[in-house]
This record gives sequence, structure tokens and C-alpha cells, in this order.
Amino acid sequence: MSEEQLKAFLEKVKGDTSLQGKLKAAADSDAVIAIAKEAGFSISAGDLKKAQSELSEEELEGVSGGITISWCAGEC
Repeated sequence: MSEEQLKAFLEKVKGDTSLQGKLKAAADSDAVIAIAKEAGFSISAGDLKKAQSELSEEELEGVSGGITISWCAGEC
């Protein structure tokens, strides 16, 4: 279920410049998870790590409003 939440969150981020700004300022995966929770989504560090490995650079740029956001969940 949380993968579905992550996909929904990423879709919301695409059209929400406020969320994009918050994500640009996020220092780590915990901050990203907190931002998602604040926006009403329940995601995990594992979801972020999986998404990072599955999304292309172009997709990441599209979601983040033109910048690439990378998170380190656990060992990097």
C-alpha cells in the first residue's frame, strides 16, 4: 500500500510548487517522509529507495520541478 501512496505523492508533487520547494530543502529521507506525511501520504524509507532505483533521471527531474533529489535510506 505504501508504494501506491508514494506514486500518489509523486503525482501531487508534480503540480505543487510548495511541495517541490519543501523537497528541495529536505536534508534526508526522514525529512522527505515527514513532508509526505504532512501532505497526507504514508511512505517509507524503503519506498523512497526503491523509487530512486526505478525512476530515470528525467522522471526525477520532472517530479522535483527541474532538480534531481536523491535520498540515502540506510547505506549509501
